[in-house]
Amino acid sequence: MNRTIHLSVAIVDDDASVRRALERLLKTADHSVRTFACAQEFLQQADIAGIGCLLLDVQLPDINGLELQAELDQLDHIPPIVFLTGHGDIPMTVRAIQAGAIDFLTKPCDAQTLLSAVARALEKDVERRNREYALASARAHLARLTQREQDVLRGVVAGLLNKQIAAELAICEKTVKVHRAHVMEKMCVRSVAELVRIYEQVGPDRPFPAIEDSIPLLPAQANH
Repeated sequence: MNRTIHLSVAIVDDDASVRRALERLLKTADHSVRTFACAQEFLQQADIAGIGCLLLDVQLPDINGLELQAELDQLDHIPPIVFLTGHGDIPMTVRAIQAGAIDFLTKPCDAQTLLSAVARALEKDVERRNREYALASARAHLARLTQREQDVLRGVVAGLLNKQIAAELAICEKTVKVHRAHVMEKMCVRSVAELVRIYEQVGPDRPFPAIEDSIPLLPAQANH
């Protein structure tokens, strides 16, 4: 997807001087930054959907960073987290990484190391958003298909020849070809392999009508 996505970096740290220093550093790299002094302030005030990276301390005055990570995990979307703390140890690091953190850095941290970790987090979040956007688009395309086009689509995905689809649907092969062309156009795909990939992700869980187990898949399509 060639969409421009503007995401912010959120800093949660109870040390005001650290927040200011991190904000200055991130802004030198052209990041949009928001700062919070504790976990509850972040949960109450942050636009979590617009955050592409959460730069998080472990020791906080209310709940700690690991607890905040666990709480965010209950949401539909958890921003990629980079921990930055002066109170870390190996068990903390393992716990944070196993829960999905991008990195676990120790204060004081080299500026380039920190910026690289933030960049990886933002990149991961953009990739996730693009995947979600692509799936939503595919679902919208699928909804545009007529019932007959959906029937033909399921036959194509099942690996059937046009004549087999025509026989199953009791229509002529020429009509199948027309519907098949409409399916490819409406789904915005250029190959059957791409169509199958998309359908496996968003298509309804319905078999093709009256497909017999004895009907072989097309060799060219069975491997896609």
